[in-house]
Parts: sequence; structure tokens; C-alpha cells
Amino acid sequence: MTRWSLGFLLLAALAFSVVFGVRFGSVPLSFIEVAGALTGGGTDIARDIVVGLRLPRTLLGVLVGGGLAMAGATFQALLRNPLAEPYILGVSGGASVGAVLVLAFGWASAGSWALPLAAFIGALVAIVLVFRVATASGRPMDVRVLLLAGVVVAAFFSACIALILSISSARTVQSAVLWIMGSLAGANWRSVVVTAAYTLPACVALMALARPLNLMAVGEDTALYLGADVERVKRRALLIAALITASGVAVAGVIGFVGLVVPHGIRMIVGSDHRALLPLSFLAGATFLTLADLVARVVLAPAEIPIGVITAFVGVPFFLLLLRRSLYAG
Repeated sequence: MTRWSLGFLLLAALAFSVVFGVRFGSVPLSFIEVAGALTGGGTDIARDIVVGLRLPRTLLGVLVGGGLAMAGATFQALLRNPLAEPYILGVSGGASVGAVLVLAFGWASAGSWALPLAAFIGALVAIVLVFRVATASGRPMDVRVLLLAGVVVAAFFSACIALILSISSARTVQSAVLWIMGSLAGANWRSVVVTAAYTLPACVALMALARPLNLMAVGEDTALYLGADVERVKRRALLIAALITASGVAVAGVIGFVGLVVPHGIRMIVGSDHRALLPLSFLAGATFLTLADLVARVVLAPAEIPIGVITAFVGVPFFLLLLRRSLYAG
């Protein structure tokens, strides 16, 4: 399959996933009712459900899923490891500490920005710590040191979370666990706008780095020989991808496998040219997370399954299949 045909296929799949995400939910609505609500007609209840709840939630899924997939593709290129994923720098751990602290102190009131803001700040703290450790020697950034720093920082934040939860109430523990498993339930138009303001320019910036990322995927020495500013590319790409991940975690919690499975699968179809891999990963990640959120909402309606559970159930067997194919292909 060519990259153009795959692109058109993913665009069509994304369009259908958005339509079905708005159409289906715990309250049944017909396509006529949805169309009427989107055009300003229909009943007040239908407009509240479609415009106030389902449409922003679906669009937030598009942004978070696409951003995580593109960030995953970037980390896999820079680390030259197809198993790398967006949370590899401890971003999820830092964000989780921020969110758990807010929940423990009871600051996460309905409609409050305290939780996503604390999660974003925690993610930024993790990024700064990892970069400071990786560059402490003053020498060029070694991706192996960066990876180890991410593992150490993530372990430290995991210990912090365990400590906070061990002295918290049962209600706080339940809320924290549900947040860590990921959800788009808190989506509103404000969170969509803020996430878009972070994610879309950052994705464009990553696209501008597609050619040097192609060179970096081959090797740093080769990239340097061919004229790429290796250190500048590494710092910019890692920081941008980490910020994309942080913005997604802040509004949706920790959602695994999107940034791991999606770019890995796209790479097996179209190859490692990041001029195609990055935008196709965005489309595939957006489609995957939107459909996963739809399944999370309707399978046990009116109850809702954490979206991280759905992505894990789908992602684990899919990743094992991709791994098996790649082993046989090798």
C-alpha cells in the first residue's frame, strides 16, 4: 500500500470515527438529531449532548491520540528503538504526581483547571529533571543516558505516588487510579482549545524536522556528516515530543500503547521516511483513540470503562502481532 492510499484510507477512517463518536453514547441519538444539533436546530437536550459533550470529547480524542502517536514516532527515531514510547522520559510519572497531589488535597472540583494544570506542571518537572541529568556532564546528549535518566525519574515519581496514596483516603485512591488509567470524560471546549494550541503547532514543528529525523534514525555520525545539527535536532525534537505528551496527559490521564503501537504499525506499512510516517501516525493515532473512547463509552453504558483499559486490550495483542511479523520479516 502506498503512503497516499494509506493517507486517504486513514482520513476516511478518522472521519467515520468522529461521526460515530458524536452519534453513539449512553443516550441514543439518530443521525438526523445529530445533524440538527450541529446546525443549531433540534431539541435543547440533543444540542447539549452533541455540542456540549460528545463533540468536544471526540475532538480531544483526535488531538491526544494524534499527538501521542506522533510523539511516539519521534522518540522511536531519536532512540533508534521501535519499542520507545512517549512516556519513556518519565512524563507520565511527573504528571501523575501532580494529579495525585491535587486529588489528595481535594482541589479537583468540577470544572476546575487545578488537576490538568498540576499534571502539566508535573510533566514539565519530569522533563527538566531528565534533561538536566542527561546533560550534567556538559558533553553532547547521549540518548542512552537520556533513556536511563527517564527510567530513574519515572521510578522516583512512582515511589512518590505510592507514598501519597498510602496516606490518602480510599476515595482519593480510587479517583487517582481512575485518572491514571486515562479518560476523556472531562473534555470541554476550553480543554480542546488549550490542547489544540499546544499540540497542533508542536506537530507542525516536528514535521519540519522530518528530514533530520530521517538522518538521525540512521545514526548520529551519518547525520552529522550529511550536515544535520545533531545536538540541536535532538534537543528540539525531544522537547517538542515531550511537551505534546505532557499536554495530552494533562487533559486525558495516562493512555498507553497509542504512541507505541501506532507508529510501529505505520512504519511497517510505509517505511521509515518521517515525511510520511509523522502525519500518517497522527491520523492513525487520532482514529485509534477516538474509536477506543467510543468503545469505552458504549460497551457497559451507562457505565464507562477507562480508555487506557481499552487501548491496552487492543494494543497488547496488536503489538504482539506486529512483533511477530517483524521477527519473521527479519
